[in-house]
Amino acid sequence: MDDSPDEPELPRAVALAWGVAASPQRGPKRELSIERIVEVAVRLADDGGLAAVSMAAIAGELGVTSMALYRYVTSKDDLLVLMQEDGIGLPPEQIREAATGGWRAGLEAWSIAMSAIYREHPWLLDVPIEGTPTTPNNLAWLDVALEVLAAVPLDGEQKTSAILALIAQARWESHIIRGYAQAMTAAGGDADQLDRQTERMLGRLVSAEALPHVHEALQTGVFSPDAAGDPFAFGRALVLDGLEALISGRVAPPVAPEVDPFAAVVERDPKVKEAVKARREVEKHLREARKRERDMRRNARERARR
Repeated sequence: MDDSPDEPELPRAVALAWGVAASPQRGPKRELSIERIVEVAVRLADDGGLAAVSMAAIAGELGVTSMALYRYVTSKDDLLVLMQEDGIGLPPEQIREAATGGWRAGLEAWSIAMSAIYREHPWLLDVPIEGTPTTPNNLAWLDVALEVLAAVPLDGEQKTSAILALIAQARWESHIIRGYAQAMTAAGGDADQLDRQTERMLGRLVSAEALPHVHEALQTGVFSPDAAGDPFAFGRALVLDGLEALISGRVAPPVAPEVDPFAAVVERDPKVKEAVKARREVEKHLREARKRERDMRRNARERARR
């Protein structure tokens, strides 16, 4: 008797990405294929974001009916998986070339290449992340990063966590860059102009009494477009500095916090929810009271001056 567990059935999109799904028989439109459908969907997303991608829009571009597409891609969710796989592509060979200068140079090249992909296809940031990557191109990016770290004296979990930290940095950087691009398009200006407008606005709104530390930062010009340095490069370097310190033994590995098995149940408890709501209400009143106190102090200072 065979007691081995049954192999899980591959999701349709994953099977398509790996090229192990049965392809439909060719219909009247011989040029129609999964690859062609994904190519058009990616172009639509590049031009107008994910909102511009629909089966009807793709069908219109290809000159077929929407129903014809469902012979190849069974759902919009499956299409998103294939679009993400196509958009991210394979990692560039420059990563391995950079890694000849050491793991740090290789990981920095990896992170920069990842950010470049998000800039080329900003809609990738809107594709939901629903767990461990299971498609070949996604896994190829992970594989080359692990290859760069192959000789590093860390265990597999530590290496993977370091890669996740760099992915988070690249995605955050790309979110900010996309936000700037959208704001500039809406305002019809450039990044420096946007920064100067924001700096002037904050200069009018932020006082030393209300937000002393933000006010001090404003006075030193950290929000100015003339500020030296690249904040994204600085953040990436901090991640790599921490990893380097861990590898060299200068710092101890971080200890994962103890997981409370009842935490989720406790947070759903109606009485706990009520207590959290009450606490937030008190905090709101406290913030308002502090604001009134600052206003009164400012007014008193103005009266004393007069």
